[in-house]
Amino acid sequence: MSITIFVPRESGADEPRVAASPDSVKKLTGLGCSVLVERGAGEMSRISDEEYDKAGAKIAAASDIRKADVVLCVRRPDSRLSQIKKGAAILAIMDPFEADKELAAMAKAGVSAFAMELMPRITRAQVMDVLSSQANLAGYQAVIDAAHLYDRALPMMMTAAGTVPAAKAFVMGAGVAGLQAIATARRLGAAVTATDVRAAAGEQVQSLGAKFIMTDALKDASGEGGYARELTAEERKAQSELVASHIAKQDIVITTALIPGRPAPKLVTTAMIESMRPGAVIIDLAVERGGNVEGAKPDEVVTIGGVRVAGYLNMPGKIAASASLLYAKNLLAFLETMIDKEAGKLSIDRDDELVKATLLTHDGAIVHDRFGGSAPAKTVPSAKKASARKTPAKKTPAAKKAAAGAKKPDAGDATVKSEDKGA
Repeated sequence: MSITIFVPRESGADEPRVAASPDSVKKLTGLGCSVLVERGAGEMSRISDEEYDKAGAKIAAASDIRKADVVLCVRRPDSRLSQIKKGAAILAIMDPFEADKELAAMAKAGVSAFAMELMPRITRAQVMDVLSSQANLAGYQAVIDAAHLYDRALPMMMTAAGTVPAAKAFVMGAGVAGLQAIATARRLGAAVTATDVRAAAGEQVQSLGAKFIMTDALKDASGEGGYARELTAEERKAQSELVASHIAKQDIVITTALIPGRPAPKLVTTAMIESMRPGAVIIDLAVERGGNVEGAKPDEVVTIGGVRVAGYLNMPGKIAASASLLYAKNLLAFLETMIDKEAGKLSIDRDDELVKATLLTHDGAIVHDRFGGSAPAKTVPSAKKASARKTPAKKTPAAKKAAAGAKKPDAGDATVKSEDKGA
């Protein structure tokens, strides 16, 4: 018996990434899995069907998704849910927030749906963290796009004809995306400053050669999971005043403040934008959640007071060839923890902290407590067993003597009893 894994071609026209690479296919087949890759699935990520074939995958038709025990996707496969068999597992970026209808549909379909973006930020799960792997590339691409829109040189250039001053770049938010944006802008020669509401981010910013900007009124706003907590009214005012005075001097601004499941905080107002010099550029990486910049529009470049504000969606998808390789590695690392190599089947341990954090639906129900689910119910003893326990048969004197001399249950017996109780 082996696990059949299906990798579909993403149905959305705006999603060029793919959920498997030749390397991840090779490792999955090495684990005894049968990997089916839909024809043309890697085309937009520069991975040919021939490369998948050489790695051990079988190039399959779209309808072969019905055979899969596991489906690896980039985005939630809403349009193909009816084709996926009951009991199959789906690993994808599920975007479960405000998706009650879609979650209910997955539960009704009887699939085990895992939201990769809910992976806990712990040491064990670092290699599975899709938010970090994709945000890292988003930060890089943000600078590349900013340099393109800025249409001037970024580094300082001293020539016989005169000196070209270095562009001033300001990065707001020093998470994974922000730190990569800082590093990339520095490599291109820009003079970089950055801000964050978490004090610990200051050292990271400075280690990349950038100047850290933070108001004295805000000591630290670190929250859970490495994200920032919500600021008080006084802290917001102080931070806003600091940004307003600093942003007017900048040529490039990149905003990265985004917390999964929450509206993006507004960091840059229209008044701040209008204070910038004409020709300046702002890249808003949080536009998918409402944006950090007032007036930013999804997948558009708008001009406000002579400043171009870009709100590109799916920034990692703009460099899909690199993003797919990292994403495929994330999926492989997580899926490997659920493969029972001896039995050749998928084993979902509901007590595993990774499963608890990411499993949305299972056995026909929504099980994630963050989305209205609950913990699995304890196993109820059968009526026959319950009756036997309530009314034990009377023992004869001979039987009592035999029982007294019997050996105590060994570890194996105890294990069976624990399973009977639903442990």
